Amino acid sequence: MNDIMSRTARLFQLMQALRSGPSPKTSAQLAQDLGVSARTVHRDIDALRGLGAVIDGEAGFGFTLIEDATLPPLGFTDDELEALVLGLREVQLIGDPALSDAAGAALRKLQGRLPHRQSHRLSHAVLTATRFDRPAAPSIEVADLRQATWDERVVEFDYTDAKGDDTQRRVSPLSIVYMDHASVLLSWCHLRRDFRVFRLDRMRSMSVTEDSFRPNRVPLLREALAKIRAEREAKDQESQS
Repeated sequence: MNDIMSRTARLFQLMQALRSGPSPKTSAQLAQDLGVSARTVHRDIDALRGLGAVIDGEAGFGFTLIEDATLPPLGFTDDELEALVLGLREVQLIGDPALSDAAGAALRKLQGRLPHRQSHRLSHAVLTATRFDRPAAPSIEVADLRQATWDERVVEFDYTDAKGDDTQRRVSPLSIVYMDHASVLLSWCHLRRDFRVFRLDRMRSMSVTEDSFRPNRVPLLREALAKIRAEREAKDQESQS
């Protein structure tokens, strides 16, 4: 009986360790936290998976808790649910193909985890999103660009500007912005030594390099946004004078 109780407590502690702190967590980290061997961690993770927990990863790469079977169904207010539906449907319309598919999958997952009344409300939401003119389709793999931005890796690509001139660019990607008529990349351009915005539909032959600019993305993004705001305010003041 004590062995059963100690294993149950250990599984609970493992779930707590997976929930807390940055992910993924290696078996060595988890073993140290729990005071057990890495082999025991692997067996316990298999046990948790068998109980319904969705844990991504494997030995050598680390583990991430994706879905916790011990948590109750998701709960949102009706307004929160409408906001989620509206936002996800907008992403389905303006996002790149991978992001659009992900928004649809997120809606289906929400419907499966919500209480019955709210699941029905999600299916028949009052709000929706419609675009008669979608943004220009990107000519690169935007999922790769998003990942490079998260990983803070420099990217290179060919670019055709509004005048039709072709250049080769090497940039530090900071943020992708989905606008009315085009999706754009906000970046630090190594050629111009300044912040630049590039339309995704004018980028070609993009490659992700091994060159990292970590941990500078967030401070660079703050600086870029501050510059954009300052330029906008200057134009507003000029138009009013």
